[in-house]
Amino acid sequence: MDHSTAQVYLAKSDPVMRRLIGTVGPCVLKPRTRRPPFESLARAIAYQQLNGTAAETIVRRFIKLFPANRFPRPNHLATVTDELIRGAGFSWAKIAALRDLAAKTISGVVPTGREIINMADEEIIERLTQVRGVGRWTAEMLLIFQLGRPDVLAVDDFGLRKGFERAYKLKAMPKPKELLAYGERWRPYRTVASWYLWRAAEMK
Repeated sequence: MDHSTAQVYLAKSDPVMRRLIGTVGPCVLKPRTRRPPFESLARAIAYQQLNGTAAETIVRRFIKLFPANRFPRPNHLATVTDELIRGAGFSWAKIAALRDLAAKTISGVVPTGREIINMADEEIIERLTQVRGVGRWTAEMLLIFQLGRPDVLAVDDFGLRKGFERAYKLKAMPKPKELLAYGERWRPYRTVASWYLWRAAEMK
């Protein structure tokens, strides 16, 4: 995926972003476009409040509960008990979220991979946040990492705010509203700007 147009635009519109792009190099963000919304959200639920290694272990155990060791479809969740899912490492709250996700996917509240392509960002967020345990941040991560939407700025994300603090040499992290207001100059490429802020957060 070529982000060169976005990089040029951001470099022209914001001198700090220009310096950050020069330090980090080209944006290599590549969305996982073939992953259905149900799977993306189920994985997101698994990752909530856990580090990546622990969450991935839980996801692997969860997949092994189903035939052919493949990620289940929504209707497959009815074939396993809550106790089995708990044994894979999901908390009871996350199990309830998974059940609700499956039900709302089957009922059509959560769109299919084919449907979601033609939906506007805010419409997707409105639909997905009806699922228990799925907030705006989770929906925004799906927009970025699954759908590859170009203009998403998840202002509640800790990493983005930390990256902004470091890149712009602030004494404290910006409030979400402050980041949202500043980010107006990055439109319509706020997703790529976000990617660079995440890289800034990783710098020492």
